[in-house]
Amino acid sequence: MDTTTPLAFLLNRHSVPVRMLGAPIPDDAMLRALLTAAARVPDHGKIVPFRFHILRKPAIDRMARLTRAIGTAQGRDPDKLAKQAASFDDAPLTVAVIFTPDTDRPIPLIEQEQTAALACLSLVNAAQAAGFAGHWLTGWMARDPDFLTQAFGLNAPQAVTGFVHLGTPRQEPPPRPRPDLETILTWVET
Repeated sequence: MDTTTPLAFLLNRHSVPVRMLGAPIPDDAMLRALLTAAARVPDHGKIVPFRFHILRKPAIDRMARLTRAIGTAQGRDPDKLAKQAASFDDAPLTVAVIFTPDTDRPIPLIEQEQTAALACLSLVNAAQAAGFAGHWLTGWMARDPDFLTQAFGLNAPQAVTGFVHLGTPRQEPPPRPRPDLETILTWVET
């Protein structure tokens, strides 16, 4: 299939699991370009209800330690906790997309959060378009008050919309099933 057109690119886009990401990572100039593309999302009221926190390896390692420590203290499932911490351990570069709603504006919070989510997806797509790859994850850490305060100094309603892990694919991910359009499609004529 032709992947040179924008539609062909979107029809073939995919995430790459964090464990399959490695060096090289985008340099600062490329990362700025990817983030510029990611910020160009629909935004009712032009609020820009998100911020990008670029996490270099020492900060990513701190996220892994916090995930283990807070998750253990909260009694979270050890197997799931190990997998969640490993996503940070394996990440060569992470962008935390922070949801920063404006509660003084009449724009519904759900719309503001959807804008932040679109920034996550746009970052993954921009990375792939530039020859890199990405994976957008959340987990309990994205909403947990203890984690948010210790990791980023955030308070509700602020949260992490996504941890977008970036790098170069070390291998192609296995194909995954995609939705059968006919099972999710309804034509509405009247």
